[in-house]
Amino acid sequence: MTQSRLSLRACRAGAFAEFGLGELRGNLCEVLARVTISDRLLWAAKETLNMSKELKKLGETGPQVFPLGLGCMGFSGMYGPTDDAESIATIHAAIDAGITLLDTGDFYGMGHNEMLVGRAIAGLRDRVQVSVKFGAMRGPEGAFIGVDTRPAAVKNFASYSLKRLGVEVIDVYRPARLDPAVPIEDTVGAIADLVKAGYVRHIGLSEVGVATIARAAKVHPIVDLQIEYSLVSRSPEAQIFPLLDKLGISATLYGIFSRGLLTGSKATGKSDFRAHLPRFAGDSKAQNDRVVAVVQAFAKERNMTPGQLAVSWALAAQPKLVPLVGAKNRTQLADSLAALTKPLSAAELKDLDALVPEGAIAGTRYSAEQMAHLDSEQ
Repeated sequence: MTQSRLSLRACRAGAFAEFGLGELRGNLCEVLARVTISDRLLWAAKETLNMSKELKKLGETGPQVFPLGLGCMGFSGMYGPTDDAESIATIHAAIDAGITLLDTGDFYGMGHNEMLVGRAIAGLRDRVQVSVKFGAMRGPEGAFIGVDTRPAAVKNFASYSLKRLGVEVIDVYRPARLDPAVPIEDTVGAIADLVKAGYVRHIGLSEVGVATIARAAKVHPIVDLQIEYSLVSRSPEAQIFPLLDKLGISATLYGIFSRGLLTGSKATGKSDFRAHLPRFAGDSKAQNDRVVAVVQAFAKERNMTPGQLAVSWALAAQPKLVPLVGAKNRTQLADSLAALTKPLSAAELKDLDALVPEGAIAGTRYSAEQMAHLDSEQ
């Protein structure tokens, strides 16, 4: 699809209706007829979106960012094969559309993701903020083998990230998980040293609970917590979000598509880590497919794609926070951007809550072993 051509007639007939982008004017279509479908969808999104969308501030001391961030993990094979050229084109398209926050991790593709992001932002550094997670350790075969956030390790990881990204400073630096062997005060203190030295601008956290958040915030200002949040993963609402609001900390929300569950995406093979997640397997899969069908019908009734509904729900449910969209290509990115023009009303939120109540989805978001290591779930 990304390399095929659209006829001028199809363009004028509203070929972008699938994404709710509206009929394009003829003179614009004359230009669009010479570029790829993915490019056209993004151009249409830019024409449709009000690019003066109000920016959101990460915490009390963090940067101003676009209402959506780009999650880059999918560019490094976690959801099946990818193409570096298309990945870089997608990052460029996101930046061109106004997205400023790019989220990566030094363990995504064991360095591949950071190097890819580095190539993509070369010459564009002043237009983006780069968020980096660190601490997750992996073996040569790709297995996750633990977490290390000792102060010396923090500075070591940062050194390699700066090199792979080709930058002089990391905008937001955060441990990917809580290291049970290291007090959070020591880890945050080590990042604070990097802030003082000019290698890091802001400190974030990821997947930690209220006690850890409170302790970390006493050491150094925290700009945001990265946490999974979606229509079917809402546990942060109970305690975590209220504490963040009290402390003046924002959140970047990953997994808003529930790793493609809500959009009907399927695991592509054994290398796709979703194949090993409880929600995508066994009896849980059958139950969840029924729930997803209800969500997709709700979206269709409102002339939305399931992906757009997932984005719009997150924006409406937590208007102060920043959802991360995990687009693997420009077509998926255009779909997510279009959600900014389709806000959900309070009544629609209530209706959707009734259709997908707590516990409707079977299975935990990670395996039992991984869930046991999530401080945010304790």
